[in-house]
Amino acid sequence: MLVTSNLALTSANLNGLTLKNRLIKAGTFENLSPNGTPSQGLLDFHKQFAVGGVAMTTIGYCAVENAGRLNANMLTMHEDFRKEISQLVKGIQSQGCKVSGQMGHCGAFSKNHTLKTRPKGPSGGLNILGIAEGMWFCDAMTLSDIDHLVDAYRNAAIFMKSVGFDALEIHFGHGYGLCQFLSPLTNKRKDIYGGSLENRLRLPLRVLAAVRAAVGNDFPILGKISMSEGPRTGISYEDSISICKALDEAGIDAIIASNGTSTMNPMLMFRGDSILPSLLKYEKNRLMRFILRLMGKKMFPSLPFYEMYLLEQAKRIREVVKCKMVYIGGASNGDNFTQILDSGFDFIQLGRTLLADPDLPQKLAAKPHYKSRCTHCNQCVGTIESPQGIHCPPFFDGSRT
Repeated sequence: MLVTSNLALTSANLNGLTLKNRLIKAGTFENLSPNGTPSQGLLDFHKQFAVGGVAMTTIGYCAVENAGRLNANMLTMHEDFRKEISQLVKGIQSQGCKVSGQMGHCGAFSKNHTLKTRPKGPSGGLNILGIAEGMWFCDAMTLSDIDHLVDAYRNAAIFMKSVGFDALEIHFGHGYGLCQFLSPLTNKRKDIYGGSLENRLRLPLRVLAAVRAAVGNDFPILGKISMSEGPRTGISYEDSISICKALDEAGIDAIIASNGTSTMNPMLMFRGDSILPSLLKYEKNRLMRFILRLMGKKMFPSLPFYEMYLLEQAKRIREVVKCKMVYIGGASNGDNFTQILDSGFDFIQLGRTLLADPDLPQKLAAKPHYKSRCTHCNQCVGTIESPQGIHCPPFFDGSRT
């Protein structure tokens, strides 16, 4: 039978929000918000995906408060930036694309020099990402700090809906603040927020409830999780099933099942070539470059890439939750998309694939079996520190075309 279109280009609904196809640009920190102010470059970055035909793009790392910014070039969801963020969202939407905001908080690791105090997470200790910046330590949150964090998510959600975001994505994964509470590796608390998985879920579930109360029942909320952290004593694949069941029962609209963490095993997210050469190319801090040269090969080993490398584990979650499921991980051609959607997933998030092919949906419309030119070389990863912002180096010519 002659195939004239790809299933990924059919429309679908996410809690009342109609998406024109199943392809969503994944959140990637763009590094295009100097001192926290969204630039024209950030708008242009997302416009390329909108013009290229994705149904929804995700603005990466929208910090719910200043203390939640990993570095000073991350957006803060605050009234001080209302005009600029509103213009950003509306500018993308003008191209026929929905906009999701990825709600994040760095928790215990930060290299943001605008912080007046140490970063805070579930437990005190070393601030792994801040060592090279002279920010050696982090503190444990008090119960009052935890209540403040929940309020920060609630207030940010109210703000984000008011400036026009179509959906919100709460980041529960990749080692960031909420993931630090979920992980037994980083959560050593002895109170009601530590110990058992039920206790470690307490804050993430409070945050979800606060965001839901802020935006209402008919507004889409997605959640990104890490299915495992890599180390044996960290979050496991079995834990992720329980975590997703809890999020589903708490009323989340969609789950994005990712993998790994930014600090312990980022290669579980990406697979393929080591990200070390790219990190070294763009890292300006001399101490961090020394640390990377000393420990980088062990921290960032190349892992054999294979298509849809997270599919089998993600399918285990698909089987136990009723909410929508968004697949991410190694999908880069029309046949991959069809197989994923046939497996029961509702949407597909794409990161590297779209950096290499911003107009992939248009290409897919012309060629249903189209294969992206992304080679999973992972050279894009280090460009989060580039003055040009994140991009695909092999195909970047200064115009993002």
